Amino acid sequence: MTFDEFVGARLPALLRYATAVTCDPHLAEDVVQDVLVRAQSRWGRIGGVDQPEAYVRRMVLNEFLSWRRRVARRAVPVRDETIEAASPVLDDPAGRLVERDAVVGMIAALPPRQRAVIALRFFEGSSDAEIADLLGCTEATVRSHASRALATLRGSAMSRGSAASDSGSTRPALTGKESA
Repeated sequence: MTFDEFVGARLPALLRYATAVTCDPHLAEDVVQDVLVRAQSRWGRIGGVDQPEAYVRRMVLNEFLSWRRRVARRAVPVRDETIEAASPVLDDPAGRLVERDAVVGMIAALPPRQRAVIALRFFEGSSDAEIADLLGCTEATVRSHASRALATLRGSAMSRGSAASDSGSTRPALTGKESA
């Protein structure tokens, strides 16, 4: 498979993966672009491995994690909107979008490694061993990152829930796997 064929076939999937990891579609595009520029010059070696897409995904993850080193504390825009509803509607599509946006905003506020663990575990369905291999750490560290991230997400959801109940609307708290 040539580099052009690979990019033509896998670019949308790489962008979705990078967006899930970064929680920012614009940063995801930058990361994927930087990775593909480097991958093109090395395609003779990368194209020869068993799973070139897995190799490029690892490059995307490493590139995202290195942004933190290059850019001192990149501010991630997080919307702080409180939607007040006169009466809660159970099957409101707009309400689901607001909830999804709130969860994405809370995930975007996590530190990069915790965000990567959440994206790899819940978006990619990777095991702790696979995540540990990708991040270059132990499985215990992966579990620690996941635990801290979920605790932060629960705390954020609880504070949003109490703020929403003060304003008259109700929001469910995040628990376990529902948080991602």
